[in-house]
Amino acid sequence: MNGVHDMGGMDGFGKVEAEPDEPVFHAPWEGRIMAMNRAMGATGAWNLDMSRFSREVLPPHVYLGSSYYKKWYLGLAQMLLDRGLIDADEIEAGHALTPGKPLKRGRFELKDMPRILTRAPFSRPTNTEARFKIGDNVRTRNIHPQGHTRLPRYVRGHVGTVELIHGAHVFPDIVAVDGTEDPQWLYTVVFEGRELWGPDADPTVKISIDAFEPYLEPV
Repeated sequence: MNGVHDMGGMDGFGKVEAEPDEPVFHAPWEGRIMAMNRAMGATGAWNLDMSRFSREVLPPHVYLGSSYYKKWYLGLAQMLLDRGLIDADEIEAGHALTPGKPLKRGRFELKDMPRILTRAPFSRPTNTEARFKIGDNVRTRNIHPQGHTRLPRYVRGHVGTVELIHGAHVFPDIVAVDGTEDPQWLYTVVFEGRELWGPDADPTVKISIDAFEPYLEPV
């Protein structure tokens, strides 16, 4: 979707200021939110792209006014509510008020931690042939989906060159909807800076993205 989260190439947000010696978490609650997201994802209650989309649909004023982990919290809370795993009064109370709902993969034990902390691969076998090869010029489709997509808005409609082929992977646009993996070929595509930003752009700048085959068309 064309939400405020897709900020690549946008002006007016100022310089990115790096924080010297930035800690992993600025407050204990941030670590807890990360742990809860990882744990709930590992239960099979939803997948990674559903989780991403839960943050992308935050209203612009909420998204821009929230810290990184507050966005994670808001997305997590909404997914739990949508699936009936918690009630709104439990969010208000800050703890469970009724017995927990059964989960797809049951309760976790200490022996399950390595699996929970290891992200599973997203590559998948496919019986289709890659449509493009290294060196091909391709144009990204000028799409404006209502749902989740991994095609950045700033490259849509522009011409780049295929640099790498990564095999077939779970297609985010579909798996975020209903969990269907729909494997698609994945490519690294390189764009000249002037192709994206116009003749005044630095001629030495090149931008690369990883783009799924449905995002691309031949030139």
